[in-house]
Amino acid sequence: MTILLGLVVTLGCIIGGYVAMGGKVSVLIQPWEFVIIGGSAFGTFIIANPMKVIKDAGKAIMEAFKGATPKTEDYLNVLGVLFELMREVRGKSRGEVEAHVDNPEESEIFQKYPSVLKDKELTTFICDYVRLILIGNAKTHEVEALMDEEIQTLTHDRMKSYHAMVAVAEALPALGIVAAVLGVIKAMGAIDQSPEVLGHLIGAALVGTFAGIFLSYAVVAPVATKVKIVRSHGVRLFVMVKQTLLAFMNGAMPQVALEYGRKTISSHERPNIDTMEEAVLNGGAAAEKKAA
Repeated sequence: MTILLGLVVTLGCIIGGYVAMGGKVSVLIQPWEFVIIGGSAFGTFIIANPMKVIKDAGKAIMEAFKGATPKTEDYLNVLGVLFELMREVRGKSRGEVEAHVDNPEESEIFQKYPSVLKDKELTTFICDYVRLILIGNAKTHEVEALMDEEIQTLTHDRMKSYHAMVAVAEALPALGIVAAVLGVIKAMGAIDQSPEVLGHLIGAALVGTFAGIFLSYAVVAPVATKVKIVRSHGVRLFVMVKQTLLAFMNGAMPQVALEYGRKTISSHERPNIDTMEEAVLNGGAAAEKKAA
């Protein structure tokens, strides 16, 4: 929503200022200039990236428009899953706990938290490291190094679409010049026409330069930055899981281990201790109630 608001403000100020200076909006309506710039930008985007990145870029843009960052209830639901799993590890046999991590879709614990189960990467991350804890001979520092490596890989994969969009943003001003040059070539072909006609053609050509710069710095680059912010916030869930499970491996009680994880949450979304305890003790219901 903030992206749309920002675009409205940006366009309003640019077009409004242009009109206030006496400019004619009709001169800016050059659809073929935008076709040249937009089409060539999309074409180079396809050339430079594998299909997985292209599809992920579409998904990332949708996430950016929706502002799909983890909310307080998302953090609480993940903490709820971790609390119940840690409690199971302390109080039940290895076989009983393995049933939850081997098949989370049928686990009573994960079924209480559908938002966690819906995130396949996060669910797999939790299950893999709880399984390592169950094995019993994994050293904490080795598990921490492995977690760091996996989180770094996840971050790299999630940022591929961001880097691809940044590359397009950097190319757009040059593609705008290409469109402008083509417009000038067209104008030179009509050099024998009246100054009025020739001036109109040159003005239309310059719209290409304007469009390339505008699309680069006012549309694609800001959206790419928003993608980076949204994706970075998503990785924080994995960091929270990491700190919680490491504290548990070092001997902390489940309630204390949750506090290690809670401290990794941004202050803007971090629940207080009472809210966290109420949420995890009531199987996520309290978290949803607090969010509402």
